Amino acid sequence: MSAMRRALFGAALAVVVVLGAGEGARAVGHEADLAHHGHVSLWEGRVGVLLVSENHGPSDVSQATVRLSFSEPLAGGQVLPPACLWGSERVVVCRTGALRAAGAVDALVLDLRTAASPDEMTVDIGTLWSDGVADDNPRNDRHRVLVLATGDPYVF
Repeated sequence: MSAMRRALFGAALAVVVVLGAGEGARAVGHEADLAHHGHVSLWEGRVGVLLVSENHGPSDVSQATVRLSFSEPLAGGQVLPPACLWGSERVVVCRTGALRAAGAVDALVLDLRTAASPDEMTVDIGTLWSDGVADDNPRNDRHRVLVLATGDPYVF
């Protein structure tokens, strides 16, 4: 390799390293620990969800989206809260609103009818989108809850 090519290669490598370091430094500044907690109940063909989303920081999150996936289909024609929309007959997606570091948002409450009257179902809750903020602790924002049709609240 000629001296000119070595110099160009070295300069290009330096640019990549500097830009990469800049990206890494920006990513460290945009970390948050999102968490979702609440409870799910199932009774007589109805499923109720109370969900509280929190951010343990260190950075604020301007918006996040939570996906709730149900193992049983839900009845059609139901109206969801304004922050939510249907993903499919088994999926509801809700936005949290802004999550300040060390803060929580008001509880989201869902009262839904199932298509049938199951004896049990599973509900998967998890962050779908967090505005590009890194979360190195996904254990507290992903849950799978087995819910029996007893009307009892199953906490997550």
